[in-house]
Amino acid sequence: MNYPLLLSQHGIRPTANRIVVAKALASAMRPMSLIELERTIGTIDKSNIFRALTLFRDKHLVHLIEDGTGTRYELCHSHDHHHDDDRHPHFHCERCHRTFCLDNTEIPAIPIPDGYQAMSVNYIVTGLCPECNGAHPRPLPKRRGE
Repeated sequence: MNYPLLLSQHGIRPTANRIVVAKALASAMRPMSLIELERTIGTIDKSNIFRALTLFRDKHLVHLIEDGTGTRYELCHSHDHHHDDDRHPHFHCERCHRTFCLDNTEIPAIPIPDGYQAMSVNYIVTGLCPECNGAHPRPLPKRRGE
């Protein structure tokens, strides 16, 4: 993946730190917390990672997922840089505390009463992942665009 181009397409100046954060998110293949990103990257402090993530969120490059344990971040694979067409549910394992994307799984339509305006949807399924459930671990489906 061409990370400088990806950042530029979202109106983000591709600095070295921002490229490292984008690469870490892409290679994780699942949503990650700020602490997980800090441990994974190791060379950038938490405040600089957070600033990059905040900019990425503002420019629609990452999704924020609230999984009940905190905020997690994942690269958005939307084809429109102004509208998010990469909406999918997530699965949070109650044993290992990892959160996984359930790509290619539709979020059910939720009728919103008149007068309300939905800004985002956070659809989380909780339980045990295949590893924690004792089932043979299955690889997650490939993300769109990979």
